[in-house]
Amino acid sequence: MLVPLYEAVYQRLEVGPAGSVLGLGCRSGLALLLAAARGAQVTGLESAPELRELARDRRLRVLADGLREPADPDYPRTAHSLVTVFEELHRVEDPQQLVAAAADAVLPGGHLVLAGWGPAERCESAAVLEVAHRRSAPLPDRDPFALSSPGALEQLPARAGLRPAGSGRVSCPFAYPDLDSAVRGLLSTGLFDAAVEYSGEVLVTKELVEALHPFGLSDGSVRMANVFRYVVAEKPRQA
Repeated sequence: MLVPLYEAVYQRLEVGPAGSVLGLGCRSGLALLLAAARGAQVTGLESAPELRELARDRRLRVLADGLREPADPDYPRTAHSLVTVFEELHRVEDPQQLVAAAADAVLPGGHLVLAGWGPAERCESAAVLEVAHRRSAPLPDRDPFALSSPGALEQLPARAGLRPAGSGRVSCPFAYPDLDSAVRGLLSTGLFDAAVEYSGEVLVTKELVEALHPFGLSDGSVRMANVFRYVVAEKPRQA
């Protein structure tokens, strides 16, 4: 669903054979696969073992997330011309700490890209994600739209010592061939894991189905229009 976002970033930064890309929180590696298709050298970091295996099935070099956990013995210590954080910011307790660690992995003159959901009013999936919020434990949770307000994403790399180098918005519709596929697809994102753990998969699935009904089309497919934002920051060259 986020391929338009990945491609927009890679096109803007002219990712190609001369580039080295580190994907932080790369999930199953699709964004890295697209960068590799452009000729870039790619490495991914992912904390979930099952997702690492899926990425490795794609013949990608994906290691345990040594930025925040005990490092994989093969954890890359070299810096990269591009570090991407496409999906990880809303999954962590302290986004600023994550961004500071990611900035350390950027070569001088290289770039860091952060991405996240656009404003909730521009994302039809917001109504569906409310199920995850409502059915999770009554504890402080990680709002996927917490960084969607103006300037919120931009301040993270600035505080890490990087300078702004652009931003953009990309349309990323979530489209599924049928309702069952939509439910399975959304549950696989990890966004509903806490809700399933607290309320049970049966109840979460039932409420997901109800929340998805307004987005059903006459042919049985499901489509939600969404906007994602990204910011590009550059690491100053050493004097």
